[in-house]
This record gives sequence, structure tokens and C-alpha cells, in this order.
Amino acid sequence: MIKLYNTMTRRKEIFKPIQGNRVKLFVCGPTVYDHSHIGHARTYISFDVIARYLKYSGFTVFYIQNITDLDDKILKRADELGSSPIELARRYEEKYLYDMKILGVENVNLYARATEHIPEIIKQIEILIEKGYAYETDKGVYFDESKFEDFGKLSNRNLEDLNVHRIGPDSSKRNPGDFALWKKRKNKSESQEMIWDSPWGTGRPGWHIEDTAITETYFGPQYDIHGGGLDLIFPHHEAEIAQMEAASGKKPMVRYWMHTGFLNVKGEKMSKSLGNFITINELLQEYSSEVFRFFVLSTHYRSPIDFSQEILSQSQKGLQRIYKFIETINEMLDEDTKISMENDVEYIEKLVKVRKEFFDAMDNDFNTPSAFSSVFDLIREVNRDINQSNISKNSLTKLKALIIEFGVILGFDFSVKQNNEEGLEDDLVTLLKDVREKLREKKEWALSDEIRSRLKDLDIVLEDKST
Repeated sequence: MIKLYNTMTRRKEIFKPIQGNRVKLFVCGPTVYDHSHIGHARTYISFDVIARYLKYSGFTVFYIQNITDLDDKILKRADELGSSPIELARRYEEKYLYDMKILGVENVNLYARATEHIPEIIKQIEILIEKGYAYETDKGVYFDESKFEDFGKLSNRNLEDLNVHRIGPDSSKRNPGDFALWKKRKNKSESQEMIWDSPWGTGRPGWHIEDTAITETYFGPQYDIHGGGLDLIFPHHEAEIAQMEAASGKKPMVRYWMHTGFLNVKGEKMSKSLGNFITINELLQEYSSEVFRFFVLSTHYRSPIDFSQEILSQSQKGLQRIYKFIETINEMLDEDTKISMENDVEYIEKLVKVRKEFFDAMDNDFNTPSAFSSVFDLIREVNRDINQSNISKNSLTKLKALIIEFGVILGFDFSVKQNNEEGLEDDLVTLLKDVREKLREKKEWALSDEIRSRLKDLDIVLEDKST
């Protein structure tokens, strides 16, 4: 019986989908104007494991992420780079999907682009206007927060508390907190790629409306789980609730709200706006994707994580300990010598107990740190018995199968040897850097520049020092 923490009720609840064993899961995806950072990765790895465990527990999971590919940030970045907004969005979308593949985030069934759901967005706005929840101004269409009495119920705030602007105040709005559903075209110089026709003139959607239009298209007005980072509760998720429940007249929009904690650097939340972010690609040049996944899962998904090289190194050692344990078991299973069978029944009972501890931890709001703890307790005990040759091959076989089973649930393949070549890639990059420096010393600029260009294609950026 799975229990999960519901942000809306602020308590753990027994998980029961709306429709039998079918789970509809939506997690807010990226705005594709730059490389994704490891704070994003923390959220997506966490929900990948949640989806894995739900499937392992017998549920059928339909997991959607949106891709925000129409946003002011995209326009601004494209203008800075002299690029087409759509080309920019597609480029960073491709990089994001590649990062997710490398990180083992493989349980998303659909990545839904906002630009491919404009008709659904317009339809939802029309319904909100018709029902009196939205109004048009000379700048766009806005949702009237004062008309939705439950606004603030997720963040547990009232409207007076919510009158805080993320951007400068707009005198055309009825209330300071009213948010944009449709932004009218400001001038003719705006990119045609980010402009669509609508009943309110040419323009583009606001940020919040894309998510509810997408989820209504595939899930209907109500579904099981909505996930995302803690920083999205207000205003984004509050706006989603207001839009969908106002348009459909059905409550609740979502049965369970789940949010991941912040990934902090020196006590501050990692974010692009603060400029303290590390991209996924930058991290993976130093550590394997499995080490980072282990790092993420060593902390409960709702708790903050303090990022540091020291903690990553500890994660690397912890993961190596599991792989070394499997390697030791394989070596013993390959040996011809017989091992004691006297305590076989006792060991099988021990494995049953550990398996129960692992699944109890996962059932308790996906408590991956506690699940790992049961694994390391077992490894410590078994290593002692292995040193004393006090364990049977039958027990070793079952033990290996159990660790591999745990790995499948958490996204690790413990059935194969650890990739000891991950350090080789770093060595090759270092070698290329050294060769390139020697080429520069000899003033062989063409070949030197070609090496830098080829490395840049692999997202490895070299900065030349003046000579």
C-alpha cells in the first residue's frame, strides 16, 4: 500500500488512482532556451523513480511532460544570439532530451510541445471568458483571480497575500495578481514564429495556460498526480488549478500534488536567475550519470539537497561499494569450492526481511534513502559472512537477484560491471587538450581550432588563455 505526501493536504495519504490501477501523471517540463541544470535533473530523476515504482507495483502509468517552446525567455535569448526562436527552442529541446536519456529518465510517455497545442489553449481561454473568469484588455486576456474563490489553496495563502508581482504592475488589469492567458502582439517586429491568430488578435499564450490545455487534452479535466519543483507552487500551480477548475467546474483538478525540494549551492537554491547553476552536461563531464542519480536518491525527494564535490565523491564511493559487492558475489559463484549450506534457511529469511524493508521504505512516500540504507545494512552483514565463508551459493544467487531487482526499481543496472571507462573519457578529453596546447605552441592554428570545434559539438567548451 503506497502512501505519498500530498502538498495540497499537507499529509501522507494512501495512493488510490481515480480509475482502477491506471495512473495519469503530469510533471512540469523545461522552458527550452538554455541548457538544463542539475536542479531540473533532480526533479526529473525523482519522478522517473516514482513512475518506475508505480509500474513495479502493478500500476499502468501514463506520464506526460510539457515542453515550453514559446516563451519570452526564448525570444530574448534568440534575439541575443541572432537565432530563430523556433530553431533555438528545438536545439535546446534536443539537448534536454539527450540529457534525460543519459540520466536514465526513460519513463515519460509523451513530451508535449506548447506550440503544438495552440487550438486547445485558445479553446480553454474562450471557455474562461464565457464563464466570466477571464477578460480582455488592450494588452491581452487575463484570468480574474478574484472570481476564483479557492485561489491560493495549494500554497495556503489568501488573495491579499498573493498580490505580489513577478513583473511590473499592469494598469490595464482589474487586480494586481491577474495573470495572462493570452498576450497580444506588441509590435510588427516581433518574430512571426511566436505569433498566432486568435479571437483577441495575433499574439501568443501565457505560460500557465499551456499546461492545463495539454493535460485536459490527454487526461481530461481531472487526473491523479501533478509533480514539479517546490518553486512552482506559486504562482504556476495555483494558476493551473484556477484555470482548469474554473473552466471545467470539476474539483479537484488533481488528486495528489507532489513537489521536489530545492537543490542548493552554498545555501542558495540553484537557478538560472541567480547564475549559480551547473548544467547537466557540465556535471557529466566529471561524474557518471549513475553517480548523480545515486546522489539524488540518497536524499528524500521532498528534502533540500546541498550540492558539493565532496558529497558527489561520497555518492561515487557508495555506488562503487554496491558494484564491488556484486563483483565479489560473482567471483564466489564462479569458484569450484563449496561454501557452507548450514545457514541457508536463515539467510533466505534474512533476504525476505530486507526485501520487505526496502518495499516498506518505497511505499512510505518513495523513501529512497531508507531503501538504500536497507541495502547497505545487508551488504555490511553479508561481507562479514563472506569473509568467514559462512554463506551458501544458493543464498548468494538469491542475494544477487535481490540487489539487481532493487537496482531496476531505482534505475541502476547492477547486473553488469560498473563502467570503469567513465574515467577514460575524461582522460581522452585531457589528452586532446594537451595535444591542442602543443599545436598552439607550434602555431598550427587550423588543426587546433578544429579540435576545439569538434569538442564544442560534444558540448565540451575550451577557453583559450592568451599567449
